[in-house]
Amino acid sequence: MKIIKYLFFILLIVTIGGALYFGTQDGTYDLTESKTINAPTSLVFEKVNELRNWKQWGPWKEQDPNMIFTYPENTAGAGGSYSWEGNTIGTVRTISSSPNSEIIQEFSIETSRGIRNMNVKWNFVETHNGTQVSWQMGGEHTLLDKVYFWMNSTDFNNNIKQMQLAGLDGISNTVIDDMASYNIEVTGISEHGGGYYLYVTTASQASQLTQKMAEMFGQITHYMGQHNIRPSGMPFTIYHQTDAVTGSMVLSAGMPVNELIDVVEGSNVACGFMERTSAVKTILKGNYQNLPEAYEKAEAYITRNHLIKNPDRQIFEIYANDPGEYPNPADWLTEIYIPVFNDLRSNHPIITESK
Repeated sequence: MKIIKYLFFILLIVTIGGALYFGTQDGTYDLTESKTINAPTSLVFEKVNELRNWKQWGPWKEQDPNMIFTYPENTAGAGGSYSWEGNTIGTVRTISSSPNSEIIQEFSIETSRGIRNMNVKWNFVETHNGTQVSWQMGGEHTLLDKVYFWMNSTDFNNNIKQMQLAGLDGISNTVIDDMASYNIEVTGISEHGGGYYLYVTTASQASQLTQKMAEMFGQITHYMGQHNIRPSGMPFTIYHQTDAVTGSMVLSAGMPVNELIDVVEGSNVACGFMERTSAVKTILKGNYQNLPEAYEKAEAYITRNHLIKNPDRQIFEIYANDPGEYPNPADWLTEIYIPVFNDLRSNHPIITESK
């Protein structure tokens, strides 16, 4: 019995000593990792602000394949939350959300060692090449967590760091994948009504096209602003000449207007009229860099349906929405029109010769 008592006292002393030792150890942590993502701030922010998106980029599903997510009615912005069950049980709750700037959240995680609470803060800063997003996690370890980490030689800080880095990479990958998605639809022959338009014409190399178009549309917009002229439709580009070998082209940037405009003499801006045109219409929803593929599909449609291009009309593109209002390139809409003869009984020489 004495031996049992001694063992009991020794165990008690060890337990008390261990509790005093671990209880006096600093258990606070404050860990931050950052990444710059080549994407608009609003898109990166939305990947974090809408908690349903976390399943797309979070690394925890790989670590716990049996994890089950539960979503309430509100999952975005202040008051939004979601919970999960798996190797651990937990909840994420958004305390405050400042659009495209900051998100503050609380994590509550239940493990076999009790409940662990974390304070989480996200920061989003627009940079010259995208968005810098920072993920900060802080809190204080419970006594049981301290003992567990010591007994299992667990590097908690490094584990959290790896999770943050994997999560930030996941956000980057999913945002970039979203931006890269696109769809091309050839809708067939369409009648475009034409009408008056203001335009600027220039020659350009394909490599300079984006810069040249921005300059031309800028000149038109400036002129319209000076003379209080309102557009009657969306901007477009007319391709007068193209050389696939040299990559050179002659093109006009145009803006539709309701009537003939008497343009001020000496201005680079002119007023023209587009005739009503029959054309194969192709819709690209996505980044402009996918336009070559859209043209290939349009040309394939023309060949497959034995259509004949109308040489008296130029190919044109209409930019059906404003990229300034749609930060995700996957939402940009471009309509391509390749003029063709709608009636092959026409007396145009090119049709007569093909018969």
